[in-house]
This record gives sequence, structure tokens and C-alpha cells, in this order.
Amino acid sequence: MPLRRTALAVLLPLLALPAVAIPSLAPALAGPGTADRWTAAPAMPANRYAGPDGTSSMHGDAGASDTTPFAGPGAGAVLGQPVVLGSVCPTILAGSDAMPIALCTEYVDRAPTVNLLDPQTLLPLARLHLSAGALLGGVYAYVDDRDRLVTVDGGTGDVVRIAHTQDGPLGTWQLAIDDRFPTAPAFRKACGSTTCDAIATVSPGYDGRIWFATSAGRAGYVAPRTKRVVLRTLGAPGTSKATEKVFNSIATGPEGAAVTTDHALYLVRATRTGAIRVVWRRAYDRGPARKPGQLSYGSGATPTYFGPRTGHEYVAITDNAAPREHLLVYRSDTGRLACSAPLFAKGASGTENSPIGIGGSVFVASTYGYPYPAGTDGTPSEPASADFTGGMQRVDLTRDGCRTVWRTDVASSAVPRFSRAEQVIYTVTRDANQVYRLVRISPDTGAELSSLTLGAGPASDTLQMVGTILPGGTLLQGTIVGYTAMRPGS
Repeated sequence: MPLRRTALAVLLPLLALPAVAIPSLAPALAGPGTADRWTAAPAMPANRYAGPDGTSSMHGDAGASDTTPFAGPGAGAVLGQPVVLGSVCPTILAGSDAMPIALCTEYVDRAPTVNLLDPQTLLPLARLHLSAGALLGGVYAYVDDRDRLVTVDGGTGDVVRIAHTQDGPLGTWQLAIDDRFPTAPAFRKACGSTTCDAIATVSPGYDGRIWFATSAGRAGYVAPRTKRVVLRTLGAPGTSKATEKVFNSIATGPEGAAVTTDHALYLVRATRTGAIRVVWRRAYDRGPARKPGQLSYGSGATPTYFGPRTGHEYVAITDNAAPREHLLVYRSDTGRLACSAPLFAKGASGTENSPIGIGGSVFVASTYGYPYPAGTDGTPSEPASADFTGGMQRVDLTRDGCRTVWRTDVASSAVPRFSRAEQVIYTVTRDANQVYRLVRISPDTGAELSSLTLGAGPASDTLQMVGTILPGGTLLQGTIVGYTAMRPGS
């Protein structure tokens, strides 16, 4: 996930670092993706407890594929008026009613505010302020099958479901907590107090449970019908105390919940008695230290489910090895390492972003050297700073392992999103002059297909946040002051 730091720190060191290009292996400008290849690729199976595919979570779906079934604004995109809220907006979702919901972090108290947006004007219709908690409280949230936002109230630690309603056909809109699931007793039992740990991320389970991970390296769930809360400490075999931490979102698939800690990737699921079972654990090379352009020591990747047959037979993360990190692809059922591939250039290899997974292909964007204001885990980066080099790489699974298809020097400043309908990759780029552009990239070649200038300077910084494509083709991109809309041209 791209945003994990205090909101106040966002406003401090906003000086751009110069971009350093790496050689591009992409051929000349090409058209959109090969139709047969990408349209035949299976998506994650529908999760009956989650909202619509593409808009229900920060990474598009419960499996964090970072794909969407919707076409974006296209080559003729029109830039809308930026909406300034005085807050950082990393999470913009929408339910089956197509009402956008922006979850933003306030500057003053570092707490999340839920903003219900008008689908036409994209201006706030209603707001609900929550309390700050782990990883800015509710940055990692999702929309459920009843269009409710599921997140965490940092003040109490409770998991909450927030509904939006309208007073009559022409009445005002309101946001209110529809359900509250107390977690304090479970934490008191697990670690001795209600403040010893906190929920960092939530995701809808295919089993109907609300799965979550905590900052101190625990996996857990809420059973909505009974309000039962179950926790399990993650760690190497034989470890009973919490020794690992979670700084990224989790992903859920039919096999279970995939959790990345700063040491290992886990697959967990509930047994018949309701206990949490670790199906498999795979430690990865976490490298010697946090790298510049990363927010924590260890993997910066939310796990990504993908696969050419079912859409979820594999799960991918990145490690933090030096001098080059690797894409790691595991069988989701057994945890067997299917293949690995080195990423980006030696000495300038690192990412804080979730990969895109579609069919047998994975796309990874580099964040090495991105000028984040600060890390979130208290560790210094080594080196202390570096130029933002950029870079994107496509890796395909083959019978012989992982094969790099192309690398480009695109300087992505947002989490890329793959439009399955349009067969292009959308992202935002940043250049040495701190100019931000919406670009469309060919998944076949890595070539840039179109570009639209969004703005320049600190206020336009997209800070590696994800853009969400709505059903009508509008793309909403979070910035450090609010969000920007790109609509399809006439």
C-alpha cells in the first residue's frame, strides 16, 4: 500500500527529487493490449460479501489484483476541477449504487474522515469523522455487499460498518455507523491490554468473516452474526510472542487470507471450530534495511491473487533483497514457490506498491527514491535518500519459471490500475520538475499511449496513492490535499 505515515508529516518535506531515467526495453508506441490475451484472463471470483469488482477495495477487489472491469477516461480524458479537502485521500471506493466514498486523513488530528460524494459533481454530500488508529485508522477499508464502508474506529478499536442514507428523494444525505463490533476483549486476552495492538487493515473473507491484520503481527477476524472476534499471533514456528509487524493491506481469496508481515507471507483461514490456522508461512529476504522510497523495513507489497486458470491459483509479493529485490510468486493452496524474478536496476530496486496480477502476468512499479515525508516503522533508510528513478516491469509465468517481458523507465507516482475493458494500464507519473500526468500504458509493450497533465507542485502530489475508475469511466485520483477527477471526453 502506498500511504502509511502521519498526515502532518505529509506537509513538511515536499521538495521534489530529480528523476533519473533507466534504459527502456519497451518498443515503439503500440496500441492497447492484445484482446485475446487480456479478455480471456480470468478475474477473481465474485465475493458475495464484498461490493462491486473494481471499486470495492483500494486494490480493486478482495484479492488485491489492482484490476478493474471498467474502462477509464481514455486518451481524450478531460481534467476536472481538483477538490481540495485539506486532507490526504488514499482510498476512494464505490458500492453497487455507484456513490463514491472517499476515506481521507485529516491534517489536524491525523484521523480518517468518510466523505460521501455526489456521483455527478463529485463534491462531498456528507461527512463522518472517525478516531485515529493504526496506519491512520481506516486507510485500508472496503465496501460490502450492502454498500456499507467497513473500516476501523481507531478510538475504540472497533470494526464498524458505515451506511449512507437519504432523507426522502430530495433530502440530505447522511453517514452513520450501522454496525459496531467491539474488539477490545480479544486484544485484552491476546496481549494483556486494549492498547497493546491495533487493527491495521480489513478485508472481506469469502467465508463471510471480516478478516483483519494488526500492527503487531496478528491475524484475526470478526464473525458478523455472532460478533465473535478471534486473534492469532503470527511468527516463525514455535513463536508465541508477537515479533513481526504488518505495514500493508491483506488480501482474501477462496483459499483464505494472505497476510504480509515484515518477515514473511502467510495464508490463514478458520477451522471448523473457528480457530485461525496458519496454512503456510513463507519467509522472504527482507534485506539489510529499509530503502529510500519505502515506508517500512521489509516487503512493501500487499499480496496479490492472480492466475491464468482460476484468477486466484497464485499469490505474489515482492521481497526487499539487495542489491535487487525480487517478485515472488507462490501457489496459493500450498505455498510452494512457483518462481521468482529480479526487479529493476541493481542498487535502485525497491517498491512500496502492490503488484498488478492478471492472467499469467504481473506488473510491478518501482518507488525507489520516491520522496515520502517519512517512514512509518521508525527505522532509517539506507541510503538516507536517493533520486526517484522510476521504472515498471512486466513478468510472465512460464513453464520454465518467471520471465521478464519488458521494463520501462516510467516514473509512476501512483499505484497502477489495469483496465480489463480498455486493456491498458493507468497510472500517474512525476517528472523532475514535479509535474504530474495521467498516462495510459500498453500492457503488451510498456509503451506510453497517452498523457494528460494534472498539475504541478506539492499540492498535486499523488504520493503513490491509487486511482479508482468508476463505472462511467471517471477516474478519481487521491492527492495530498484531496482528489482530482479525470472524465471521459465527449
